[in-house]
Amino acid sequence: MSTTTATDPQGQPAPAGPLAGLRVIEFSGLGPVPFACMLLSDFGADVVTIVRPDEPPRPAQAFLYRGRTEVCLDLKDTTQRDCMLQLIRHADVLIEGYRPGVMERLGLGPEIAHGVNPRLVYARMTGWGQTGPLAQRAGHDINYISLVGALDPIGPEDGAPVPPLNLVGDYGGGSLYLLFGILSALHERQRSGQGQVVDAAIIDGTASLMGLALQQWQQGKFQFRRGANLLDGGKAFYGTYRTADGKYLSVGPLEPRFFQEFCATLELDASLWQAPHDPNRNEALKAALAARFATRTRHEWAVMLADRDVCCTPVLNLAEALEHPHNRERGVFAQQDGVWQPAPAPRLSRTPGQLRPVQPTRHTLADCIGAWSRRD
Repeated sequence: MSTTTATDPQGQPAPAGPLAGLRVIEFSGLGPVPFACMLLSDFGADVVTIVRPDEPPRPAQAFLYRGRTEVCLDLKDTTQRDCMLQLIRHADVLIEGYRPGVMERLGLGPEIAHGVNPRLVYARMTGWGQTGPLAQRAGHDINYISLVGALDPIGPEDGAPVPPLNLVGDYGGGSLYLLFGILSALHERQRSGQGQVVDAAIIDGTASLMGLALQQWQQGKFQFRRGANLLDGGKAFYGTYRTADGKYLSVGPLEPRFFQEFCATLELDASLWQAPHDPNRNEALKAALAARFATRTRHEWAVMLADRDVCCTPVLNLAEALEHPHNRERGVFAQQDGVWQPAPAPRLSRTPGQLRPVQPTRHTLADCIGAWSRRD
């Protein structure tokens, strides 16, 4: 990583941040790779995204690609591929999300890349991993999380498993573990001076996320039945309840002191106050709560419970979340160029992340090579 003042391809000072000076090459893709690179860019990394000649321009709302410099290259063209190696020579990190073997066939695999830049952290993002019987198979978030036991517990007791958007696989088990691997390799490079390959697979990261459930199952505390466990809606005191206006509240007073205040606030029958310790009362508590919450609207409950430590909050859609007072005061979401987007997270006290322009800027490869070489 360079310690000199960073500049963009036009020679202007680049945005500051804790990752300022980190030079990242992103091979354009979908899902976890652009999300990971958005986070890197938010915190100051200089991310150059390589796009194919037939790739359409990004739509104005595509904030997953914010803060990037884009370079259009045909990597099947030998001349352009050789120029790509010049950019790799100056990079700190390379991130690709192709199927195993694609980069090797393009002549840009880890062996060749490390031949021109031994300090390079070469990060590979896949669903199934670089090895194994499924390595070459197509797949998406739902397939990866289903194979490591993460999808099966999610959903209603009497229904089918429900995909949790693409939060668990693509972003949780994918992007965040990819970033952890990259930052770990960069930290190790400070000692060894050498780069390495990061093999980030969504199945690996998601399996790691399932560690608590795996532990509980081996301890006899987790059932292979939806709606039967502590955190899957099986317990009356951890779930969602419909209100009088057809909306929902989330309820989660797990700790005894919160549950006691919860019971007192809702004026529940005293016989239900010990329900967390008596499985035989769980269904009775569920029925009592369902009946109680159905007597008022979601807003009325939110106002009534706002100042009580009972772990109850309204279930909001995204449009409502933008307007919630807590989110607005804290700036959880931000608007830039007319586009609502999540603010950079987490928050650093001295060198916080910053929103970058939504629309990527297009430059030539020569511009990028020149900007990076001036910093070496």
